[in-house]
Amino acid sequence: MSTLKNTTQVNGDASSSIVRATIVQASTVYNDTPKTIEKAEKLIAEAASNGSELVVFPEGFIGGYPRGFRFGIAVGIHNEEGRDDFRKYHASAIHVPGPEVDKLAELARKNNVYLVMGAIEKDGYTLYCTALFFNSEGRFLGKHRKVMPTSLERCIWGFGDGSTIPVYDTPIGKLGAAICWENRMPLYRTALYGKGVELYCAPTADGSKEWQSSMMHIAMEGGCFVLSACQFCQRKDFPAHVDHLFTDWYDDQHDEAIVSQGGSVIISPLGKVLAGPNFESEGLITADLDLGDIARAKLYFDVVGHYSKPDVFNLTVNEHPKKPVTFVSKTVKAEDDTEAKEK
Repeated sequence: MSTLKNTTQVNGDASSSIVRATIVQASTVYNDTPKTIEKAEKLIAEAASNGSELVVFPEGFIGGYPRGFRFGIAVGIHNEEGRDDFRKYHASAIHVPGPEVDKLAELARKNNVYLVMGAIEKDGYTLYCTALFFNSEGRFLGKHRKVMPTSLERCIWGFGDGSTIPVYDTPIGKLGAAICWENRMPLYRTALYGKGVELYCAPTADGSKEWQSSMMHIAMEGGCFVLSACQFCQRKDFPAHVDHLFTDWYDDQHDEAIVSQGGSVIISPLGKVLAGPNFESEGLITADLDLGDIARAKLYFDVVGHYSKPDVFNLTVNEHPKKPVTFVSKTVKAEDDTEAKEK
């Protein structure tokens, strides 16, 4: 497991608050959630042993990002093999809350870290791409469900709503997340900025070089630290399946071929790359974050403050949960009826 880090301490400023953060760049153990959590346990412990207070995992780490899976789907076409693939994928997803969430909370407590974990959540038979948040005392803070899955993701994941767009005010900073191409949604980013996000986590499956430009822009636009976490995967990490459609980053079809090249990176509000990107291997990417850089950056540009022009532009965010079925009922106790008759 390789490690990239920039842990240069800031000198001469006693008021500076330094937070050490680690991104985990690693692959899911596909179709085996218990082993995936065992892998996460080792990686969290390794990050904590290096003094990290915040650990961020990639999109869909628990349950797996189904890169290359087609689930037998084409327009007007379905098949039994694709349905069985989804059955296995659903079995790897987790309930929130649930025993796996309890285990992750215990790992956060044991290692004294704030934890942001990408997971595939199941709610009945609908799956959601979710980011889970835990504090260093082992408490599950809550979740963010991806509001807009991309392309074929929409066939296998549900859509999140405004009720799970949290920013948590913690002792290490205000913590929030945007998953993968949600980071391209200006209004979603603005909602996070409006809640004061300072530690902007970006669990993703986009390992492209172009992704780095988006992360740099967001750090400077939001005046926040951006922590982008992406899996590094090879063909051998995925279940063997003739229907998988991979675009290899390298021109071969062997087990060692890279199909998700990572690129995890940590960027400061001033636009400085603090650690990463790593396009070479699984590993930990670690940096010391000087929270004083947030104020330094916002001297010139505060996107929801002095640079916002609310007399011209305004965003309204609907945070009410959207439920397909609402039951309205009234229960009258028998004794109440008796009392009424006696009167």
